[in-house]
Amino acid sequence: MKYAHLLLFVFLPFANLMAQNYDPEGYDPDTLEVEINEQEIKDLNSGKAVVEESTVMEMLDMVSNIMYFKDTYLDIDSSLMNVYGYSKNEIPYFPDSVYANRIEALARETTIPLTFNTHVKSFIDLYANRRRQQTSRMLGLSYVYFPMFEEYLAKYNLPLELKYLAMVESALNPTAGSKAGAKGLWQFMQGTGREFGLKVTSLVDDRYDPMKETEAACQYLQSLYARYGDWFLVLAAYNSGPGTVNKAIIRAGGVKNYWAIWPYLPSETRGYVPAFIAVTYVMNFATAHNLYPINPGLLLHGTDTVMVRDRVAFDQINECIGVPMSDLVFFNPQYTKQIVPASKYNPCALRMPMKYTLLFAQLEDSIYAYKSKAEIKREVIEEKVEAVSDSFVHVVKKGESLGSIARKHHVTVANIKRWNRLKRDSIRPGQRLTIYRSGAPMAQVSKPSKSSKANATGPTVKVHTVKRGETLTSIAKKYRCSVNDIKKWNGIKSNNIKVGQKLKIKK
Repeated sequence: MKYAHLLLFVFLPFANLMAQNYDPEGYDPDTLEVEINEQEIKDLNSGKAVVEESTVMEMLDMVSNIMYFKDTYLDIDSSLMNVYGYSKNEIPYFPDSVYANRIEALARETTIPLTFNTHVKSFIDLYANRRRQQTSRMLGLSYVYFPMFEEYLAKYNLPLELKYLAMVESALNPTAGSKAGAKGLWQFMQGTGREFGLKVTSLVDDRYDPMKETEAACQYLQSLYARYGDWFLVLAAYNSGPGTVNKAIIRAGGVKNYWAIWPYLPSETRGYVPAFIAVTYVMNFATAHNLYPINPGLLLHGTDTVMVRDRVAFDQINECIGVPMSDLVFFNPQYTKQIVPASKYNPCALRMPMKYTLLFAQLEDSIYAYKSKAEIKREVIEEKVEAVSDSFVHVVKKGESLGSIARKHHVTVANIKRWNRLKRDSIRPGQRLTIYRSGAPMAQVSKPSKSSKANATGPTVKVHTVKRGETLTSIAKKYRCSVNDIKKWNGIKSNNIKVGQKLKIKK
């Protein structure tokens, strides 16, 4: 009789199917083959196997890498919370009846049908015993994120207990990413995120924005509940996708019940709802397990948001006002290339330690105009390349043509002819041709026109107003002159220029 409960579990869908007259298109209940192999039978009876195949452990390990936690418990001495009088490192254990009664009490307070079984117990063991340090960190992070979660869940009229879902998904690590490509607190895949308004571009990934992703998660959960009307099926679909859940329902005989379709779900999804029930239990009975929230440091009350109104890179902010790069990267993972693509008409939020926000506001314009060391280095390299690539002489060899020479030096035939004042395409061996590696000469080479005699007294002078993002190198290329020419014409000694500066350009 070892598997008597399993036989009942397997054949129950048939009874429910006949009662519901479930008949999807192309489906014949009389010919349904229920396939549960030996491994699935082992999984049904081994809660530990479900835990080991879950991504929950991976996410718990990631939360250990968050650097802001302090070595103290959150704001208060844990002894004040230790109402059970446990010793410091004591790990309490309870009989199944205690777990069942506590979860039953929680279930009376929510519309989510929380239950207790072997698989739930295995995840309780994971959170309350095997990964106690990480669970205490999650308790600390709950003070950071739960107020926001509850606000959005209430906005969409969803059970507040769904806030614990983010603990299963990411262990409340805002920078979490899975091997499958899911990102953020709520672990959205790119396609699903786009469906609910989360954009992903070369510079921005909204899945890492806690507020945007939380609202998208609420919208997704609401839409799934409208489809299934069962919270456990909603959670299963959130994890594995509606298509996977629909197939499992068909294989289970059409029964829309999570525990009925459980054998037909992917291994990770089998552990998903048990993990949710377990973490809901542990968060509500943490002190009974001698678990207390560890202080998350800056994450709790030490940061603030500023609105950025112009494109700016993290290294500019770091060098101008000293915000550590590690802080900018951690608190703003949505800016994947460490560049905030803001503008006057599209301001972007940027989070940083609170002590820097006033300084940012005071020096905002200077930060936008500031050139970082990396940017200056790039300009210096460009100028060096330009200096050595002014021109060189190519001596024509036997068999060469203008076309082959142009291809060799990555320039055009038209340019070679213009640089050397050639009227025809014919050239001869030994002929010397001037070539500009950059594809454009430092000074325009052209045949004097008849009108040029009128300007023989001196060059014309044009005034160029420096625009944002321009450098001496880019301006020199635009007017086909050298950087040194511009510096000489304007009495400039350094390579630094500023927006709005007037520069004389002689032609």
